[in-house]
Amino acid sequence: MFGFPFAWPDTWIAMAAMLMIGSIVGVSSAVERRPFGQTADGEAVEEFTLKNASGCLAKLITRGATLTQWHVPDRQGVLADVVLGFDDVAGYESDRNQHFGCTTGRVANRIAKGEFTLNGKDYQLAINNGPNHLHGGISRSLGKVVWQAEPFTQATARGVRFSYTSPDGEEGYPGKLSVTVTYTLTDSGELRIDYTAITDQATPINLTNHSYFNLAGAGAPTVLDHRLTLNADHVTPADDTLIPTGAIAPVQGTPLDFLQPHAIGERIAELEKTAYLGYDHNFVLRDLSEHQRNEGATKLRYVGQLQHLDSGRVMNVWTTEPGVQFYSGNFLFGQLGKGGKSYAKRSAICLETQHFPDSVHHPQFPTTVLQAGETYHQTTIYGFGVAKTDP
Repeated sequence: MFGFPFAWPDTWIAMAAMLMIGSIVGVSSAVERRPFGQTADGEAVEEFTLKNASGCLAKLITRGATLTQWHVPDRQGVLADVVLGFDDVAGYESDRNQHFGCTTGRVANRIAKGEFTLNGKDYQLAINNGPNHLHGGISRSLGKVVWQAEPFTQATARGVRFSYTSPDGEEGYPGKLSVTVTYTLTDSGELRIDYTAITDQATPINLTNHSYFNLAGAGAPTVLDHRLTLNADHVTPADDTLIPTGAIAPVQGTPLDFLQPHAIGERIAELEKTAYLGYDHNFVLRDLSEHQRNEGATKLRYVGQLQHLDSGRVMNVWTTEPGVQFYSGNFLFGQLGKGGKSYAKRSAICLETQHFPDSVHHPQFPTTVLQAGETYHQTTIYGFGVAKTDP
């Protein structure tokens, strides 16, 4: 359709069949809400279950505004949970949790040396990734706090609206930041994530969702057999600590070229002896004019497609953001997750839609500074479907 390996025609047929099944068996429009346990500090955590008309199911918890489960069908209609996670709060608070499914921030990705200057004032953040700051900090990053939540229902969708106010100085960031993250599961098989934020003084912000995907099902032994396409012909090269150099480099002729579909494991060996240890790169998405999607006034770039040939599951991604971090699960270490399943190295990938890493030090990058009186907006859509036959 766009010169990319879309599975949309077959997907529409499969999803139409699933919708008919859903209408026959009946699907409750209500969002299920129940306790999920308590944090080590005694804060109550809630879980919300969303179901769509085709029987797909997503679960979310208030700790970290986290996506914990997402069950989607294969080409035979068999559901599998395709995101990594844990069965209890203790798992999410443990060192086994590598940001599974959470809302990451205030600033996702890295800030060099954890420092920046804003409006003439110097700020020092936690150093928690080599010499750098990563994913918002140590104990009070957005992925580790408990959010308020309100479920909602619509004619063809169900969702949860999470909100949290980060006080001035939390994790070293300036300004009181009020954040809302809204997850919406549609009957067409899409999970839409809308982010908004306001601040009372200038502060950096770069939010993303940190789900790990394996379309064969969470706990499958590898993701290297998945095929990936990315609508990006440039990356931001990084130094040995994964801080961007400031350059924008073409992917052509490198293992980073996913303009046409490639198995993730096809060329990964070429990167194993680099600082990246596999794929852990920020890809610069093509301009909005390239295959953009319009949702009312919101214009979204096409990010790419992940496909698992054996099951037929296909995930397409769109975003308002200029970049996406493709991470190949290089630091998964066999930790036990949901149902006692082991999450082996490179058994899942992340596609983290974002502004570029360390943008506070690179004025040529799109800015991540939110000013008082402005509103931060971000939208990312993960759309699932099924290819009836292999390409």
